[in-house]
Amino acid sequence: MESFGRIVPPTLPSSSYLDLFPFELDDFQSRAIAALDAGRSVVVCAPTGSGKTLIGEYAIYRALKRGGRVFYTTPLKALSNQKFRDFRDRFGVNLVGLLTGDNSINREAPILVMTTEIFRNMLYGTPIGEVGTSLVGVEAVVLDECHYMNDRQRGTVWEESIIYCPADIQLLALSATVANSDQLTDWLNRVHGATELIYSDFRPVPLNFHFCNPKGLFPLLDDNQKKINPRLVGTKRRKQAEQGSRQREESPSLGFVVSALWERDMLPAIYFIFSRRGCDKAVEEMGDLILVNRGEREVLKQRIEEFLAKNPDAGSPGRVQALLRGIASHHAGILPAWKGLVEELFQMGLVKVVFATETLAAGINMPARTTVISSLSKRTDDGHRLLKASEFLQMAGRAGRRGMDTVGHVVTLQTPFEGAKEAAYLATSQADPLVSQFTPSYGMVLNLLQTHTLEEARDLIERSFAQYLATLYLKPQEQAIADLTAEVEQIEADLAVIDPKQVASYEKLLGRLKEERRLLKMLVDDAEEVRTSETAKALNLASPGTVLHLKGKHVPVSSPLPAVLIGKVPGRGQAPYLICLAQDNRWYVVTTVDVVGCSLEDRLPVPTKALPIPPDELNLTKVGDRKRGDPSTAEFAASIPASYSPVTEEPEVMEQFQHVEAVKALLDTHPMRQWGNPTTLLKRNAKRLTLCQEIAERKAELREIWAHHWQEFLDLIEILQRMGALDGLKPTRLGEAAAAIRGDNELWLGMALMSGELDDLDPHHLGAACAALLTETPRPDSWTRYELSPRVYEGLGGLRPLRRSLFQMQRRYRVALPVWSEASLVSLVEQWALGVEWPELCRNTSLDEGDVVRILRRTVDFLSQIPHVPGISEVLRRNAIRAIQLIDRFPVNEVVA
Repeated sequence: MESFGRIVPPTLPSSSYLDLFPFELDDFQSRAIAALDAGRSVVVCAPTGSGKTLIGEYAIYRALKRGGRVFYTTPLKALSNQKFRDFRDRFGVNLVGLLTGDNSINREAPILVMTTEIFRNMLYGTPIGEVGTSLVGVEAVVLDECHYMNDRQRGTVWEESIIYCPADIQLLALSATVANSDQLTDWLNRVHGATELIYSDFRPVPLNFHFCNPKGLFPLLDDNQKKINPRLVGTKRRKQAEQGSRQREESPSLGFVVSALWERDMLPAIYFIFSRRGCDKAVEEMGDLILVNRGEREVLKQRIEEFLAKNPDAGSPGRVQALLRGIASHHAGILPAWKGLVEELFQMGLVKVVFATETLAAGINMPARTTVISSLSKRTDDGHRLLKASEFLQMAGRAGRRGMDTVGHVVTLQTPFEGAKEAAYLATSQADPLVSQFTPSYGMVLNLLQTHTLEEARDLIERSFAQYLATLYLKPQEQAIADLTAEVEQIEADLAVIDPKQVASYEKLLGRLKEERRLLKMLVDDAEEVRTSETAKALNLASPGTVLHLKGKHVPVSSPLPAVLIGKVPGRGQAPYLICLAQDNRWYVVTTVDVVGCSLEDRLPVPTKALPIPPDELNLTKVGDRKRGDPSTAEFAASIPASYSPVTEEPEVMEQFQHVEAVKALLDTHPMRQWGNPTTLLKRNAKRLTLCQEIAERKAELREIWAHHWQEFLDLIEILQRMGALDGLKPTRLGEAAAAIRGDNELWLGMALMSGELDDLDPHHLGAACAALLTETPRPDSWTRYELSPRVYEGLGGLRPLRRSLFQMQRRYRVALPVWSEASLVSLVEQWALGVEWPELCRNTSLDEGDVVRILRRTVDFLSQIPHVPGISEVLRRNAIRAIQLIDRFPVNEVVA
């Protein structure tokens, strides 16, 4: 009999090890375990709260039985700490270890819990696909909350971990439902090994969706749970929508919502509010409302008193009093220790309502009977937007406690901006797909080049999930290229019998013909322009009897029509209207633009007695009027001479026309005609050239997409070389130092440590200076009353030239990694290191307690790396250790036990 902590499994011969597993399994859990036992890696994609962790626990039982090890990774230190406590309770203290940025406990244990980032860093020092010393005996790695691949800042860690992990170690990826779990599985098949997808949409505790407005709490969906409840789309609302009404609906009050939950026995509840201030204000608005009975209140009082006895500075009076009534807030601005107490009491059922930001939905084990989502939109870096389906489902998935509730409740609220329509849309939407956040960093480049060739590094880049998704996107492009190439090959086969020289000759003649025609047109246009100018001058002097030639808008004839000017009448513009009798025995009223020829030498005497003069007797009143002449005008009209000669008969034009005809004759007798119509053949050849150009453009686009991440990698190499961190492809002392650091910009941190500017700083000054290198630009309304020591300013000032040069270099290569040096708030770190008490520290800043803790913890995390950075001075190493001792005290230090 082997003892696994509190569980003593029977020793039975079994190939599946299910006899060792003391839990009843659902169907998808059984299928996942069967796949693991078959030696495959597994992707488990199932709703929040469905029991995915149980599969990871099976992998642990199996490894313990076989004398192996399991790494259990999570995206958050808080979640890793929680799993560490849970596994110690289940398997025993001696069998479980923990590795996070803050803690290293029993790291040789068979069950080692860690953040995924720590696991990735362990793999950096091992060639791709090989087992390093840290992985000896590891049978499986559990990647909990694998959908964190979508996280913009940290998602790349999951991809790198999967690519680096040796193929003989099974991966168990546990993910909430995503739209493209099949793509994730296929990618794992390609880069790691045989992988099976276990997908389930089954929830052990089904969800009921509700909608709350000032009138009450109503079912959100219809009986089939597919569409909005018809009662929520009333006649009045439809009418308002049709009329485009802008009237905003009122939101139900906080007290109204909580009372409705209380009356329907829907507590405990997590009430999501996307604002820290909103969460704290909600606690205040609850007033003196008591949600616990006398017995629960006594237990709460005892647990809170025990907590405050150990941590006297951790609880403010307002939060303590609210917690005694079963009410709490939970967000990043609260002390982590206090949040841990709230989580513990909530899991015990002693807290009835927690007002929380959405970070609570990210993996922490705090299921509730009900979740309330107060708004369906939120402010983000990209502006105000509707919640994504996965964000909504992640929060909704916290409802329904397995083994305690038969159904979970999700309550959405009416707001001035969203109503039941938006709520129903999100409640019936499918989860969003996973996208890649893979991004090369200085640390990645330096770590890879220390142990891998450039080609091996490129292999890593090209095996990323980003590249896989790009490949899927590019498949239609690749197919299009294949189709175009086949068409080009067919055309080339059809044209293969034709001598290319003949084609070139024929095309050259066509080009010559085009040029000769262009010259001919120029000569004709020039001649027409000269004639038009001469005609315009002649018309000014023309008198009755002048012979004209008409052709234009108001004289629709195919060739110039001889006519005689009879008279002029005022027109609308400066030019007069001309009344003419033409050779066809018609009267015309025209303008000067209708006259294409006019000769003052050609004049006929006008027989005034025979013609109906004056012109107004003709009843021709506007330009364009026409009227047939009578027998009295016929004889005169017939006598009008047709002496007009076109400009094409001019010698220079005739000569150019002969050039054109000569080239046409060469084309008519060209040898190309033996192969058919040359025009058709040339069109085919032109199409071939066009297709070839399109193929080249599509291939260039493919290469650009394929090489996107690799080009980023090469750009980082260029920067590292220019900044002295790489000598060719070999890391220098600076490069080795930067490779040993974890951070947003490892090169900047390495440059700061290796510069010598921080060596002479006292420990409390060093802590403040390091915080400045890690802290992003604060909000404009953030402040502290403490002044930063001149010595720290001096040290940071010495780094300014390095910072400027790196910033300029990154801008040249369009690299957006932060180069922080923010000194406005880090005096808090200095004062804390000097021993200022926690309440006093918090009174002297506008930052929330949680934000202060976050700055201090990040500083401690960085200081803890300094002693392990190669090449730094001994004094800097000692001062970093001393600074940690000064800063890492409650509530900064994280007690995991």
